[in-house]
Amino acid sequence: MPVLPSPKRYTLFATLSALLILTACGPATLPGPGAIDDPYEAQNRQMHAFNRSLDRSLVRPGSNVVGESLPGPVLVGVGRMSSNLSQPSYVVNNILQLRLGRALHNTARFVINSTIGVAGIFDPATSMGLEGHPTDFGETLHVWGTPEGAYTELPFLGPSTSRHAVGRVVDIALDPINTLHPRPANIARGVHVVSGLGNRHSNTGFIDSILYESEDSYAQTRSIYLQNRRFQLRNGTASNVIDPDEDSDGDLLFDPYED
Repeated sequence: MPVLPSPKRYTLFATLSALLILTACGPATLPGPGAIDDPYEAQNRQMHAFNRSLDRSLVRPGSNVVGESLPGPVLVGVGRMSSNLSQPSYVVNNILQLRLGRALHNTARFVINSTIGVAGIFDPATSMGLEGHPTDFGETLHVWGTPEGAYTELPFLGPSTSRHAVGRVVDIALDPINTLHPRPANIARGVHVVSGLGNRHSNTGFIDSILYESEDSYAQTRSIYLQNRRFQLRNGTASNVIDPDEDSDGDLLFDPYED
């Protein structure tokens, strides 16, 4: 029987592989706001149709159940917990980006909200001046000069780029929460899913207008994602997390399952 790698070995392997990728990359700049590299548009449109049907049949109804069955304050608390559970991953990426000051900032935010904030249900760190600074491995690759790559639509996850797609996979491997005992890791995944469904419900008008009311939902989704992602990378806030304490103004297009 083959021996499966332990989570720690898998994480180490992913980290070393990522570093090899980084050392092979040359300097890169973000494309202009209107630049679109979509050589796989035909396949992407098929995947977009699949994702839209998945949203219509599963995600949107599920988000309605969550949004209508859980009180608003509970959804806010779940959203904060989900954000707090992502902090260790932010810290790892801050270190890989050599942003040590931000790593300390996010570490302090995690400790405060995990203790005083009761496992992240409350957010006292923000009132102390420690605002959230989300990031991901896609931004880490960007910091080290990896080009954006082609636009691609992923099954279940939605719009992405080649660089962001690699980042999503590595983030799973590097997330310290995933190296814990399966039970807390599964609890964290459940919190992320409920938070994502709550976000989908809170922004249902905006998302439905894109997916079901626009003339070309694929082109609209692609344009919004690329503009939003490039803006976030230019401003050093790569993760497209919607603040559970604020109403969305419709300028973000997020993945239904992302915290």
